[in-house]
Amino acid sequence: MIERTILHCDLDAFYASVEQRDHPEYRGKPVIVGGGPRDRGVVSAASYEARKFGVHSAMPLVQAGKLCPQGIFVPGSFEAYEEASDAVMALFALRTPLVEPISLDEAFLDITGTAHLFGGPGACARDLKRDVLEHVGLVLSVGMASSKLCAKVASDLRKPDGFVVVPRGGEAAFLAPLPLRRLWGVGPKTQQVLEDLGMRTIGDLANADPALLEARLGEHGATISDRAKGIDEDREVLGEPAEPKSIGHAHTFDRDTLDRAKIESTLLRLAEGVGTRLRKHQLRGRTVTLQLRVAPFETRTRQRTLTEPTSDDLRLFETARALLRDALSADRDAGQVSPVRLVGVTVRHGPRSRERARGRTAPAAFRPPPQMRWVRLVGWVKSVDGLWTTSVSGCGRTCGCVRGQRTLLRRKAVPMMHRSRRGKGHIEGGGGADRCACDRVHRVLLPAPCRRMAPAL
Repeated sequence: MIERTILHCDLDAFYASVEQRDHPEYRGKPVIVGGGPRDRGVVSAASYEARKFGVHSAMPLVQAGKLCPQGIFVPGSFEAYEEASDAVMALFALRTPLVEPISLDEAFLDITGTAHLFGGPGACARDLKRDVLEHVGLVLSVGMASSKLCAKVASDLRKPDGFVVVPRGGEAAFLAPLPLRRLWGVGPKTQQVLEDLGMRTIGDLANADPALLEARLGEHGATISDRAKGIDEDREVLGEPAEPKSIGHAHTFDRDTLDRAKIESTLLRLAEGVGTRLRKHQLRGRTVTLQLRVAPFETRTRQRTLTEPTSDDLRLFETARALLRDALSADRDAGQVSPVRLVGVTVRHGPRSRERARGRTAPAAFRPPPQMRWVRLVGWVKSVDGLWTTSVSGCGRTCGCVRGQRTLLRRKAVPMMHRSRRGKGHIEGGGGADRCACDRVHRVLLPAPCRRMAPAL
C-alpha cells in the first residue's frame, strides 16, 4: 500500500504581504488591511510587523489604531488578492492534480503519486516554496505529513517561511506537547471544558478516558480523542474543491443609522455583489438571509426561501429588502428604535446543474424566458472588462427611489441616460423600460456599441 504524503501550504500574512509586495515603501513597516484606524470595521489581515503591537485579524480597526498608531492602514484590494491566489494555485497544480484550496491563501496538496518527479517529497516542497517566492513574490509556509490533520498543524508552527515535516509514524508524539488550541475541532468553548477537566496539552487529551470525553462532549469528544492520537478520519485531498455552501456580502456603516433609504441602497449594492459572484460560478441561490447588527451590538438574521433559484440582482435585492422592512416593522411594533450598524445579505445555493458543470450549451432553438435572458445580459455586460461598469445611485428627490435595481449600464466617463415616465428631474434618454423601487417605470438606454457586441439573447 502506498503511504500518503500531504502538504498543507499557507501564504504568510497573505493580504498584508500582497500590499507590501505591490508597495515597496510598506516593506518592513506595520501594515493593517481592512480600513482606516477610525472606521467601524475589523482588521482583515496584519503584517508580522503589526502583530508585534498586538494587532490581529478580526480585531476592531479602532482598537488596532490605538495599539499601532504608526501603522499603515489600507482598505485592501480583493482583485489583487485573487490574482495572487490564482498565480499560487497554478504553481500548486504543476506539482499535482490533487489540490484542495481551503481559502485564497491556503490549500492541501496530495503529492503521493508525483513527488518522485521532483526529487522526492522534501525537495518538492522546498522547490514549491522557492517558486512561489520567485514568481509571485510571496512567502509560503509548508507542513508535510501523512495526514491532513498533522500537515495543517505543522504549517502553522514556524511561521513565517516555515517548513515542518512530521515523521511518518510519529504523529501522536508530534502533537502531544502542543497546546489544545492547535487541534482541529478544539475551539474556545471546547478548550474550556477540557481545561476544567485538567487538560492543557494535546497529549493530555490523547491520554484521557474516551468515555469521559464522550460523556462531556458527546460524539465530538470521541472525534477529538482520535485526532489527539494522530488518527485523522479525513480524508482524501479533493482534486476539485467543494463549492462554498453560501455567498454573502456585508457592510458596516461609519455611524449607526436609522435612514432606511441609506440602508436599502447599501443592500442593493450588496445584492448586486452577491449576484455577480453567483453568476461568475454559474450558480443560483434559493435561500436569502438578511443579517442586521443593531446598537448596542445585537445581531439579527431573517431568511426566506424562494420558489425558484436565482442569481438575479433584482430578485435578491427585493427579497432582502422585504426581510429588512419586516425586521424594522417588528421593531416599531415592539416600541423599539434600533439604529443599524451593519447590514448583510447571504444566498445559499444548490449544486450546479449537470449541463452547466459539463460545459454544455442549450440548443440554438431554445429561447430562454425573459428573466433568464436578463441575467445572461447582466452577466455578459459585467464580463466586458474596461468598457462597461455598473451604476447604482439614487434617482433623486422627486421620486426618492433607488435607481439601478435592474443594473444600470454606463460607459466609463460617459453619463448614462435614463428617464422616468412619471416625475421630473431625471436625465433624459431612451431605451428599454424597467420598474424601480418607487414603482415608477424608468427607461434604461443600452448604447449601440453594447447592442452590437451583445450575444443573442
